Amino acid sequence: MTSNPLGGFGAGYGTSQRNQYLEDSVLSAPPARLLTMLYDRLLLDLGRAERAQQAANWQVASENLLHGQSIIAELISSLKTDSWDGADGLLGLYNYAFTALVNANIQRNAVLTREAIDLLEPLRQAWHEAAAAIPAAQPAQAAAPSSFAAAGSWAASSGSGSGSLGFG
Repeated sequence: MTSNPLGGFGAGYGTSQRNQYLEDSVLSAPPARLLTMLYDRLLLDLGRAERAQQAANWQVASENLLHGQSIIAELISSLKTDSWDGADGLLGLYNYAFTALVNANIQRNAVLTREAIDLLEPLRQAWHEAAAAIPAAQPAQAAAPSSFAAAGSWAASSGSGSGSLGFG
């Protein structure tokens, strides 16, 4: 059974129903929404990891850091560096955050986890703002803002349900 990429849903809601709801939500989400969902889960994982590290709960910290690394790997794999001038900079930022999380896990260092959070949170906010600027009436295929579609920063085919992030 894969992990739930979006966290808890509600007590009393059956696990298989919750998983089906989440899978349907992910599969029907436009690319911009998928990106914001990934960032939301990434920052949730990192916050959980940081709290677990501060409490010396290394198992929980490690699980959340590893899941965060998986999300960053998905973000890296969906980045089209040949289609957008700023993509190399974003790739460098993702690689830096990924390395920080690996080291945070190995060294049991909450400061490195906090550094990744501080680096990624402004990106999460920016992607949410960009996604909110998209008119709701657009079809799912055209839902990515021009910076997503034209710049190629988000590949619509990624996260198709077969990834390691628990979407499928």
